[in-house]
Amino acid sequence: MANLKEVRNRIASVNSTQQITKAMKMVSAAKLRRATDAIVQLRPYANKLNDLLANLSATLEDGASPYLQDREPVRVLVVVVSSNRGLAGAFNSNAIKTANNLIAEKYSEQLKAGNVSIVAIGKKSQEYYERRKYNVIGNNNDLYQELNFINASKITEAIMEGFINGQYDRVELVYNHFRNAAVQYLITEQLLPVPKPEPKKEELKTKTPKIEAQVDYILEPSKEEIVEQLIPKNIKIQLYRAVLDSNASEHGARMTAMDKATDNAGELLKSLKLSYNQARQAAITTELTEIVSGAAALGG
Repeated sequence: MANLKEVRNRIASVNSTQQITKAMKMVSAAKLRRATDAIVQLRPYANKLNDLLANLSATLEDGASPYLQDREPVRVLVVVVSSNRGLAGAFNSNAIKTANNLIAEKYSEQLKAGNVSIVAIGKKSQEYYERRKYNVIGNNNDLYQELNFINASKITEAIMEGFINGQYDRVELVYNHFRNAAVQYLITEQLLPVPKPEPKKEELKTKTPKIEAQVDYILEPSKEEIVEQLIPKNIKIQLYRAVLDSNASEHGARMTAMDKATDNAGELLKSLKLSYNQARQAAITTELTEIVSGAAALGG
């Protein structure tokens, strides 16, 4: 009977866990809707603004804006966007792994010299890099409690100020791009200096840029003044978009992970109930055998 009690306890434990995973899946689904609406509304604006500035900055000189200055990357800052909580599958570990690969492949010399700094947006990446004695700047874990453009801009302004002052020569951004609830993929992009548009494949083959590739905009008051105002705003928008992308990806990954956990708990319950019934049947058979044997002994 001790085995029966143990199996009953395990069934009760798995039942309780399954209820928790179901509840977490429903909560993540509700949060995912709001997070998806936010990123879907921002993404067209962010992409269009980025394309506009790419066309304008391609015609400007390198000194037209301090955010366009391409320096030798002696000091590097890597912005890693993760989440504050776990139970989201490989969401956080993949983001951290991608950032580590980026540092190892492109900035290994800077890492050896101690010139790689980390801005962690999310408790999981913050704890990871602090444990490994990286130079982690600031604490941005409260951003997800009130995620909006103003709060995200405070982080971006500090990064932009560090770039202008020469504290960082290059700023890289690592985050999860949201595609749907089941699919998120890692993105690594250069935030500062603002990258110039890459030539298209046709232009690389012919080695002559196509005239129609550049869009002719009517600018007022002037190209330089507009770019001076729009480049800082675009940098803030791009970081905010990355955080919104990562936020939606987190809820999608957690919803998927909790759905799989619920299904696995159901399969485990079936196996445990089968084991319980088999053990119960064996116990009953043993008791009947003992009763019959005892009765036969008394009759003899």
